Amino acid sequence: MTQTILVVDDKLNVQKLLTDFLSQKGFRVLSASNGRDAQLILKKQIPDLILLDIMMPQMDGYEFISKLRETSDMPVIMITAKQQESDVVKGFELGADDYIAKPFRMSELLARVKAVLKRTSLSFSQNSRLKVANLNLDSVTNELRIDNKLVELTLAELTLLSLLMQSVEHAVSKAEICRHLIEEGYSGSESTLKIHIRNLRNKLYPLVKEQVIIESVFGVGYRLRKVQP
Repeated sequence: MTQTILVVDDKLNVQKLLTDFLSQKGFRVLSASNGRDAQLILKKQIPDLILLDIMMPQMDGYEFISKLRETSDMPVIMITAKQQESDVVKGFELGADDYIAKPFRMSELLARVKAVLKRTSLSFSQNSRLKVANLNLDSVTNELRIDNKLVELTLAELTLLSLLMQSVEHAVSKAEICRHLIEEGYSGSESTLKIHIRNLRNKLYPLVKEQVIIESVFGVGYRLRKVQP
């Protein structure tokens, strides 16, 4: 079955470039020039993935993804010229699954697209259930529950948390984590890893009731540790 990608970018030459390239690779491509136009398209058609520019008139990428996440977990890859950490942090906090910075190679874009689509159609782990304290992660449904409360995480955050839960009480090196993220099709830089760790802590800590923490292990990496009452 042909997969559909929605390209949201205000520059028509970028729309055409991505549409032509992705169409040649076998995808069905829709396009929109801003967030408002994209919202209208989504009322009629449901794509498998969205490639989302950030700086656009009328409704920028940040506002669009913020509204999208109110009703949908549709995968989103940000395409942006902004490369400052604060911009990447904001995108991930709003629910982006990955990002790619301009200028980029088409081969890199295609790899990111295929990796995200694969993760959304298949479970990211064959070990279907992981449990640490009151964290319960189901790798088949890609759902995390804390005390039976569903917690919304991005696929990158789920992948990272799964790795830490499988290695509970043991430090996992930054190099190993970054390599794992790269193998799963995500950006594997240390700056991006710090963003994911920060987001995980912000999302988990208000709910875990101090039963688990994600420790920074100096000179090594990170460790998920159960806290003794």
